[in-house]
Amino acid sequence: MTRRILSFTHPRRFVVGTVGEPGDRTFFVQVSDGGAPVSAVCEKEQAGLLAEKVIELLDQIRRSGVDVPQDAEEELIDTGPLEQPIDAEFRIASMGIGWDPSDEAIIIEAHAESEDDDVPDIGDDEGDGPDTLRVRLTPLDALAFSIRTSRVVAAGRPQCPFCHLPIDPQGHICPRANGYRRHVT
Repeated sequence: MTRRILSFTHPRRFVVGTVGEPGDRTFFVQVSDGGAPVSAVCEKEQAGLLAEKVIELLDQIRRSGVDVPQDAEEELIDTGPLEQPIDAEFRIASMGIGWDPSDEAIIIEAHAESEDDDVPDIGDDEGDGPDTLRVRLTPLDALAFSIRTSRVVAAGRPQCPFCHLPIDPQGHICPRANGYRRHVT
């Protein structure tokens, strides 16, 4: 099967969002630029790690002397729901981020699973390999994306302070409390 590369340069919208209730949410990376949105399913941990790594990359770029914003105005952070229809192109198996100094763009790539488990290099357009979603963002847009993503990840169930597992609204049986049920207060 031929590799698809879904490429967006400075799209109108690039977000992580969810469908479902906390504890039963499906996470999506979604990009749109006027047409139908392009979505890919990801894990909560992948979304959280992507937000962290983008912030780390922005810090590295800032230390190298490039003028990169420290914070994003609240009105620049997209708080809207995912656009409809949400038809996942693929499930994300791996991601990569990079910096292109030629146009001062953050590049985020999400790759589908592949038969040979090889992850392409950032910007690799070789014909063989996993389907890829590639997005180029300004540093400010990447920062706003990371802030929203961190908020979406944190909006789930609260974490037990003892075992760090998620607590359901009914409480949970904490392994560190010898089976006693802990409740959120």
